[in-house]
Amino acid sequence: MAAETALTAKVDGSAVAGLALAAAGSRHMFGVVGIPVTSLASRAAAAGVRFLAFRNEQSAGYAAAAYGFLTGTPGLLLTVSGPGCVHGLAGLSHATANAWPLLMVSGSCAQPDVGRGDFQELDQIAATKPFAKLAVKATAIADIPRLVFQALAATVSGRPGGCYLDIPSDVLHQTLTQSEADALIAAAAADSAASGYAPPKHKSLDEGIVKAAELLHRAERPLVVFGKGAAYARAEETIQKLVDTTGIPFLPTPMGKGVVPDAHPLSATAARSLAIGQCDVALIVGARLNWLLHFGEPPKWSKDVKFILVDVDEDEIELRKPHLGLVGDAKRVVELINREIKDQPFCLARSHPWVDAITKKSKDNVIKMEAQLAKDVVPFNFMTPLRIIRDAILAEGSPAPIVVSEGANTMDVGRAVLVQNEPRTRLDAGTWGTMGVGLGYCIAAAVAEPKRLVVAVEGDSGFGFSAMEVEIVRVKHLRRRRAMRKAKYILWI
Repeated sequence: MAAETALTAKVDGSAVAGLALAAAGSRHMFGVVGIPVTSLASRAAAAGVRFLAFRNEQSAGYAAAAYGFLTGTPGLLLTVSGPGCVHGLAGLSHATANAWPLLMVSGSCAQPDVGRGDFQELDQIAATKPFAKLAVKATAIADIPRLVFQALAATVSGRPGGCYLDIPSDVLHQTLTQSEADALIAAAAADSAASGYAPPKHKSLDEGIVKAAELLHRAERPLVVFGKGAAYARAEETIQKLVDTTGIPFLPTPMGKGVVPDAHPLSATAARSLAIGQCDVALIVGARLNWLLHFGEPPKWSKDVKFILVDVDEDEIELRKPHLGLVGDAKRVVELINREIKDQPFCLARSHPWVDAITKKSKDNVIKMEAQLAKDVVPFNFMTPLRIIRDAILAEGSPAPIVVSEGANTMDVGRAVLVQNEPRTRLDAGTWGTMGVGLGYCIAAAVAEPKRLVVAVEGDSGFGFSAMEVEIVRVKHLRRRRAMRKAKYILWI
């Protein structure tokens, strides 16, 4: 009788949404509760999705975006309707710009009251569409499971990015039986598993892989450049194998740092201008030829450089028009290049003129920087505190701390001074140069990587955007005082 009652018991749209998110594998949700989504957060938590309450939807959105990058699974952002949704657009658009998976779920006004000036009324589908890969609306409670699975799958398909799910307040209050809810969720899960994500069909990579290996082999001054897309793809082992096997110098973009350790002897970070200005073949993996890489154009790059561009998105390759484009997952494509090189091996010796030039320039620049870092300047400049922070971070060993770097000068100087020897241990303003990400990133990093220390290096202006979220950081770490004592320095620059 009890089991029968449980099956016929009524559950509302909030409960169905929480159960569907949990069934789809979601484990954390970031957001701000209020009308009409407070119950959704509670029901999701009861289903096993931990809810982290923020003071502002922008910071919650940045946290959800960073969570997507660090875990490779969609970050969840929950907002109220109207202004809450608008605030959430910051995180949604930031995720899409950086190609990180995020699902934003918002409540909205009751459907019968649309157009009548209802509380916090907004056409949220229209508002989110410019920033989302997919924007969908549940018009009835039965739609919720299917749309949850569909939207979550879309966040990680092809080039990852943000998606949006709108659930009106009347739908959140609709009910059905527990057995009906279970059946809908099971059907949505089965449909999602059956359809899966089939990558777009492209022409065979075989010819392109052979050409890429040949270009690298024949190059006089080859360079491997990788970005946060390579970090997201977990391509660190394959890229390091390529570097070690071929002896080609490498250059990471800011959040690509650590994919191959900064301490590696072939790192060209300290000789960046020389490396990009004189290389004749550049293999670009998981990075875009955008402003961060000077659009791949002179005068920063040689006018004769041949780009081999590896990207999961064919449109990106069509846009950049490289000498050779390889469409596919960064890890998989580099594995294929490694396999091709294994059949026709080559390796630049340390005495090779190109490697020697990079090495010497790097050493000269490091010596100059270390001379500045050695000075104890009072009152502090940028170098003195960053040296202290760098040394404290390195002393932690492995697992290396995750460093959140925010603020124009703090971030730029920190990129040169702070060392990343493990992948996905640097988070910064990213593709959009977004300020205000700092404390949200910290919370996401602590949730995604609980065994790592998280260090925020914040400029005063950058800190001001999200300073109130320190409350969430404090509450989260009350039970981790031992870990907190490991942080030898807390410095705001």
